[in-house]
Amino acid sequence: MSVENTQPQVGDDTQQKQVTLKIWRGDASGGKFVDYTLDYLDGEVVLDAVHRVQSEQAPDLGVRWNCKAGKCGSCSSEINGKPSLMCMTRMSTLDLEEPITVSPMRTFPIIKDLVTDVSFNFEVAKKIPALQPKPREKDGTYRMSQIDIDRGQEFRKCIECFLCQNVCHVIRDHEENKPNFAGPRFLMRIAELEMHPLDTLDRRRYAFDVMGVGYCNITKCCTEVCPEHIHITDNAIIPLKERVVDVRFDPVAWLGRTILRRPKPTSSEEVIKLTPAGRSANTPS
Repeated sequence: MSVENTQPQVGDDTQQKQVTLKIWRGDASGGKFVDYTLDYLDGEVVLDAVHRVQSEQAPDLGVRWNCKAGKCGSCSSEINGKPSLMCMTRMSTLDLEEPITVSPMRTFPIIKDLVTDVSFNFEVAKKIPALQPKPREKDGTYRMSQIDIDRGQEFRKCIECFLCQNVCHVIRDHEENKPNFAGPRFLMRIAELEMHPLDTLDRRRYAFDVMGVGYCNITKCCTEVCPEHIHITDNAIIPLKERVVDVRFDPVAWLGRTILRRPKPTSSEEVIKLTPAGRSANTPS
């Protein structure tokens, strides 16, 4: 009976495969990429590899994460130049023969290493007025069609990873636009409220004057990087732009409102009073 020879033969590659992570290290004052070489482990995601670097080679490495399941949006970064979630990017999908670059989101100020200051987004969120529902029916309930609910339900999947904000060139390449442009995540929120079947507040002028929907030139970069596969451009921003055109630029719509004496679209100033930021400004100290 023959026995199979399981011993390594001369010339066999018995060494553990290794990968190199090129991680950006530094803070707001500057920094550089540092190479870390470690053994490749099958089944890992980039966040696993970064954690091993943090555990074994660089205990002072700064990285933000929480759920490791693609639901919290905390571990946003740029992997080989593409805005991505570290916990949802498998090492096996990358070219392991080349160093894997892991850098912080470029649009936001750097705090330390891979950690960025995303407070810009929270300040923008304060500018969005909440749902203003119509009165309840006589039986005390709200009624709406399922088809109307379905349209905005897609936007509720957003995990606020801010990858869409990061990739949007309007603010990525033009810091000066941040005071005037809310970014795709929040234009999507405005669109969601505009499409809500119970909402009564007209935000169309506000979307143009304050949130800067006119800055968006629909390159669809935000849609491409969304980990929840939300069609931000096609289903939110473009329909919002169409609604804004009706009140800002359509002469036929203006003539119809004038002749038929229909109510004028709500002014931006009136909408601002209903936002968290506007209420705070009007609250006596």
